[in-house]
Amino acid sequence: MFFKVFCDTSFFYASLTPEDPNYDRARRALQGHPQVGLMTSWEIVSETVTLLRYRQDYPLAVRFLAEVKPHLEIVPCDEHMREEAVHVFKRFSKDKKLSFCDCLSFVILTSLKKGLPVFTFDRDFKQFGFQVPC
Repeated sequence: MFFKVFCDTSFFYASLTPEDPNYDRARRALQGHPQVGLMTSWEIVSETVTLLRYRQDYPLAVRFLAEVKPHLEIVPCDEHMREEAVHVFKRFSKDKKLSFCDCLSFVILTSLKKGLPVFTFDRDFKQFGFQVPC
């Protein structure tokens, strides 16, 4: 059965980094759902490439761009969504350490992709009530 899932930076990073504590969980999630369509945003692609480059190395960041990115469905974000993410950031980031990218993902998942499960190891998604199957 084919289904779609929204992926966060923490998931991409863990799935490509064997020393990450969530590496095995990420790999099992991918192997357990061979017919899954991976969705994300350009902001998450950017954040993932940057994190891989800073914490790992250039070849792994390029490998993500060459081998993973072409298979992703990139959810388009417009100016209205970015402005809504500003409001989400101002509302929730006083009490939680949310990245702006997480706030934009929140907007995507509540406005465009309602009910979509999220592959992430960031507990904030679960706290916001999103389905987190891995």
